[in-house]
Amino acid sequence: MKEVVLDTETTGISVKEGHRIVEIGCIELENLAPTKNKFHCYLNPERKVSEQALKVHGYSDDFLSKQKKFNEIGDEFIKYIKDKRLIIHNAEFDLAHLNNELKLFGKKPIENEVIDTLVLAREKFPGSQVSLDALCKRFRIDNSKRTNHTALIDCDLLAKVYINLIDQKEPTLNFQREDNETSQLEKSNISYYKKIIKPSSEEKNKHKEYVKHFLKKNYFN
Repeated sequence: MKEVVLDTETTGISVKEGHRIVEIGCIELENLAPTKNKFHCYLNPERKVSEQALKVHGYSDDFLSKQKKFNEIGDEFIKYIKDKRLIIHNAEFDLAHLNNELKLFGKKPIENEVIDTLVLAREKFPGSQVSLDALCKRFRIDNSKRTNHTALIDCDLLAKVYINLIDQKEPTLNFQREDNETSQLEKSNISYYKKIIKPSSEEKNKHKEYVKHFLKKNYFN
């Protein structure tokens, strides 16, 4: 099954308050390797962007008013994600907004298999910070380009985080660049190398507390 790393940006947090999607970004993975099949669009939300959301992604009302509306790209989006597993960080948020857009568009909610990397991270690192930035730091992933939250940049980072979370090696380098250094890397067929990161004393203590409470809750009650 092919997978799609997906991210959205919105006018605000709550669907109940009428907030809408302003950007959708998707990167397709096949055997954990990104393909050239991407989906990306900015959207006219037909409402104002909240001040808080503007600080996060930086998309102004003027810029978004010139973009397509969801009903103009809805069928293309549905076709793109069909029969693919979705990889989303904090899936509840994105799915709520996507399903709201689909409902307004007169379509059924998303029924794809979904992997929430936020849940995976919480299970793997109980008590630790599991934001996308925190996970990039943990796995030594360069997120310096993430000055604003933009969907495709977040998808690229999340793809790398996802590979680390499931303890898989990143696929062999296959970047098409003209610089000599990258060409040499391609010729040498170098695979991704993941450093072993030892937990800190604080993380060890938090893990002990988690295990203690887990055992008490599940075996002694």
